[in-house]
This record gives sequence, C-alpha cells and structure tokens, in this order.
Amino acid sequence: MAKNKSVVAAGHELTASAAAEILQDGGNAFDAALASTCMAFVAEAVFCAPGGGGFLMARRAGSDKATLFDFFVETPLKRRLAREVSFYPIHADFGPAKQEFHIGLGSSATPGAVPGLFGLHEALCTLPMKRLVEPAVRAARHGFPLSTFQAYLFTVIAPILTASEGVARIFAPGGKLLEAGQTFSNEGLAETLEWLAEDGARLFADGDVGRAIVAQSEELGGHLRQDDFKSYRVARREPLYWKHAGATVALNPPPAASGALIAFGLAYLEALAEQGREIDALALKRAMDATNDARAAHGEGLADRLANGVLAKELRAAERHPQAYRGTTHISVIDKDGNAAAISLSNGEGNGFIVGNFGFMLNNMLGEEDLASGRLDAWREGVRLSSMMAPTVILESDGSVTALGTGGSNRIRSAILQVAVNLLDFRLDLEQAVEAPRLHVERDGRTSFEPGLAEAAQAELLALEKNAHAWPERNLFFGGVHTARRHADGGVVGAGDPRRQGVSRIV
Repeated sequence: MAKNKSVVAAGHELTASAAAEILQDGGNAFDAALASTCMAFVAEAVFCAPGGGGFLMARRAGSDKATLFDFFVETPLKRRLAREVSFYPIHADFGPAKQEFHIGLGSSATPGAVPGLFGLHEALCTLPMKRLVEPAVRAARHGFPLSTFQAYLFTVIAPILTASEGVARIFAPGGKLLEAGQTFSNEGLAETLEWLAEDGARLFADGDVGRAIVAQSEELGGHLRQDDFKSYRVARREPLYWKHAGATVALNPPPAASGALIAFGLAYLEALAEQGREIDALALKRAMDATNDARAAHGEGLADRLANGVLAKELRAAERHPQAYRGTTHISVIDKDGNAAAISLSNGEGNGFIVGNFGFMLNNMLGEEDLASGRLDAWREGVRLSSMMAPTVILESDGSVTALGTGGSNRIRSAILQVAVNLLDFRLDLEQAVEAPRLHVERDGRTSFEPGLAEAAQAELLALEKNAHAWPERNLFFGGVHTARRHADGGVVGAGDPRRQGVSRIV
C-alpha cells in the first residue's frame, strides 16, 4: 500500500492513464476525473460520450461532507408528433439472451455531459481545460489497440454501430466491426474536444455543435431544439447520507433512485444484525427482496418502519421522475491530499447517428420503456431523468475515504450495496471486497448469483429453481465497481473490477 500518493480506478487502461498523467502534472482529483472522462468518451465509447450525461460525487480534502453534481439528461421541452419521429427497435445480442433497445433521433434526451464538464471545471479544478483534454485528443487522433472488452461490446450492439454511414465509418470501417487489437481512432472527436476546450460549453449551447444537433434533429425526426440546450442547468445536490457500521455513506440523492435504495438495503441489513442474523448471501437476498418491495410500494410500509419515514420520503421523490437504466461506466480518483471524485457516465447505447463530423452519437435514453410505464411516446416534457447510477463516497470515523461506483443498469444498487458491506461489515481488503462473488434479485424475484458463495447459500438459492440463475463465472452483468481508497495513514489502494476489465493506478 503506497503512502501519500494518489490513486485512480477505471474501466480502461487509457482512462486510468489519463487521470494518472494529470495527477503527475500537479492536478487534483477533480482535474484527473475530468481528463479521464474525456478519455472515456474515446476509449469507452460504447458507454459514454459528449452526447450523454452523468453524476459526480465530490469530496474536498478534510471535509466530512460531499457534493453531488447532477449533469444527467433531461427529456426535451417539447415532444414532436409521433408520426414525425425517427424511433425504432434493435436487438442487442448478449449471447444467452437478447435485449431490445430503441434508437433513432427520436430516442435522444437533452445531454448534460458538456455543461457538466464545465460546471465541474469551474467549481473544482485547477488546471486549464485545454490541458485536461490533451490525453484524450492524442488517443483519438493517433489511435490505440481496441481492447478485448470493448471489442466484445461492439458485437453486442452491432445494430447500433452499423445503423448509419457515419457511425459505421468509425466503428465498422469497410462494413466490418473493428476487432480486438485493431487500431481504433476518431479524428472527429479529437477535433471536437480541442474545439470544446477553446470555446467552452457554448459550443454545445448555441455554437456549431449545438446547431448541428438541432439541424440533425429537425431533419431526421428528433425532439431536440435550441431551447433544450439553452435551458439546461447542472444541479448541485446535497447527498443522501446514511450511517452504517460507523461510517458515513454519501449517496446519490433524488431524483436519482439509487441512493435511497442502497440506503434502504443497508438499513434492512442493520435490522437483521440487531436481531442476531448473520450478514451473509441469504441476508443480502432478503435485503434486496425487501428493497424491491419497498420501491414497488413507493417507500411506504417497511421503509417507514426501518427509517422513521426518511427513506420513504426519498423513495417517493425518486419515483416521481422517469427512470433510465442504460450502459454506464465509472471512474474513481483520490489524490494525495484526500480530495475524492466518483464520477459515473452514460450515453445509453447511442442513437445510431453521428452528429455532423464531430465524432460522437447522442444518447438514446428516451428508448427506455420505464420512462413512461411502457409507453415510449408518453414521457413527460422538460424533466430531469432519474437514474440508477450511484457514484458514492464512504467516510469512515478514522479518516479513511473510499470512492466507488459502477455500471450495470439496475444491478448498480446491488453491486454498490455488496461492496460497501464487504468493506464496512466484513472488513475485507479492497481487492477482495470488489472481487467477492455477487448476487442480484430482480423485481420478479429472479435471483442471479456468481460462483463462490457459501455452499449452503448456493443450495438454498438453487432451491428457488426457475427463479434461480447460477452464472458459471464472474460476469459484467453484476457491474464493474471501480474503487479507490485512502486510509487514515495516507496509504492508498485501488481496485478495477475484473468483471469489466477494470484497472487501477497509483501515482
């Protein structure tokens, strides 16, 4: 364990290296998080892009509080007539199962990523934006070998990456998807990032990129207009704080659903422990079942009894905003001074169309059926979407700090819950806490679990028969909890989740 150093954990070697470069250049954790975000737009393009959004949980060194920056997407201010909208289904191939997504210009919500970058830069950063984009610009322009994991993701959403000539030119040149080891580059995105560093967020609000988005939307059946970009604001929110095992856990508050649900799971486990129940895999399953029940009841009943109504209120607030569960990546950084950044990013899967020659797709968040209870044409206008993304910071009484988060759609909350329990209740070291086998319970009771659980727990789960799904090995289905930790004595350690080829770097 290195002392008085900085640490980053992320979903790609280049993403982590961008943060490391900025930290070595004297930047703080927030500078590093922004540089790695720009790199993720390049190296993890299936998960995130300037056309999406996300959240940052920021904790300044020495503080016992954090701030949540919400730059997630919003529904457009005005819905276009259904007959005018480009919006159609494709099927992603996950091997054992297929999943339907919707793409086209009509699937795109108002992106918050770019105003988010500049809002974070103004509030937290020390280095100029021009410096922070440099690693990503180099990678996009000169190219790099496509990783095995990213190449696999290309195959999963092949119908999106070949949906139009512009997107195929980047991801499937010559009509064939790039494969692992082949050089991936994106000159258009390199130029966009350089331009963005010069012109700032106005490039998207009323500059050339924003005008190109609006023109494409008007021509090809989208909802977005100039007013959507001009009215967008980054929101600063007080985190939802929850005490557990002597630590304070700073969670994503409403309108995000994740924080309240994770806190509810922790509260349920605390109640079981008070009754003398061992916290094991079966207890976690019970907690996840109860969380699903509480959410279905809008936080009433069990939530009221366990948290004196506090969590019920939070759950109800989250439920008022339409839900979006889409592809996500995460970056955690803690610098040598103790500043901590946990940033989660998503572009959905992308809408299948490159904006002009700018090298990126807009999100397809409006293609989420949960937005309108199955009615994909009935979302509410001008609403910040709720999300399961859960950038989290844990502050322990001895001064230790942990930044964590994950992708994984609706498995995000169960992955964060389990890693937090592994750290705070089981006192596992960081790598063990991240790599330990996980389980997840869906709303319908179907329970998925990885190998390695205690034999008795596995037997009881398998007894569920058709409601049990035993995975043969660790799988990206259960998230990728990239985690950075700084101990009270200044020692740092990182863990990139192997389920998503995560990496960590100490600087």
